[in-house]
Amino acid sequence: MRISATLYMTDRTITPIRLAQEVEQRGFAGLYLPEHTHIPFPRETPYPGGELPPECARMLSPFVALAQAAAVTERITLGTNIALIAQHDPIDLAKQIATLDHLSGGRVTLGIGYGWNREEAEDHGVPWPRRRAVVRDRMAVMRALWSDHPKPYEGEFGSVRASEVHPKPRRTPRKRLAKGPLFGPRTLIGGAAGPGLFAHIAEYADGWMPVGGSGLRDALPVLRSAWADAGREPGDLYVAVTAVEPDTDKLAYYRDLGVDEVIVQLPPDGDAEVCAALDGLGRYVGP
Repeated sequence: MRISATLYMTDRTITPIRLAQEVEQRGFAGLYLPEHTHIPFPRETPYPGGELPPECARMLSPFVALAQAAAVTERITLGTNIALIAQHDPIDLAKQIATLDHLSGGRVTLGIGYGWNREEAEDHGVPWPRRRAVVRDRMAVMRALWSDHPKPYEGEFGSVRASEVHPKPRRTPRKRLAKGPLFGPRTLIGGAAGPGLFAHIAEYADGWMPVGGSGLRDALPVLRSAWADAGREPGDLYVAVTAVEPDTDKLAYYRDLGVDEVIVQLPPDGDAEVCAALDGLGRYVGP
């Protein structure tokens, strides 16, 4: 089971370059960064975790930060947890992601989600009740651009003509339904367990990225059943649990459930504090 790291990276925390170097040197498997473009004020949408962390309004762009991280590392996965796909132009974002994957040697994992902040999404023109459909269409646009041959896509919330576009992400195509193979980097969808989420994972993603491990024992068999019903290969399903505060028993529990990756939470602090946290978490990283 892979052990990776994440934090709310801002203009006041450790830099992407320093963090990526420290993560790789200590043997962690990857570095994941979340995304918020802005936090509108006043805000009516409640934060799912209680009080909104102030770092949410100060986050760096994960794609720019991960590009810096790619330049100073050779091994670690470079991921998002999560990218708010509905808030991007999909043609431009497809180019950014493919470029990052190309320059990093195929090390990108794209964690995506639907978002929780209605005001933030609406500022991007996202119709809140349809945000899941927006994400699905925009992922389909990106998949068309990442395909190995020019391919069009026409959807309610996103369209693209058959186009010549490079670079391509380096990950090989994966078997999908009758609609054809999946192209692009490994894509994991975040969100609470449920039939709708699991249907979308089985349709156009590579796995699930839940926050914390609550309810995993009951949820994973349901996800695996939805995956099999969609005709996907059992061994291709990938589960990465994020924002984990680990201990030995918790990690053993995740391993027994078949979790592939655990992304541990670091404090949103400066160099000394983050490096100390990495040192403390290093005992969970295998040789």
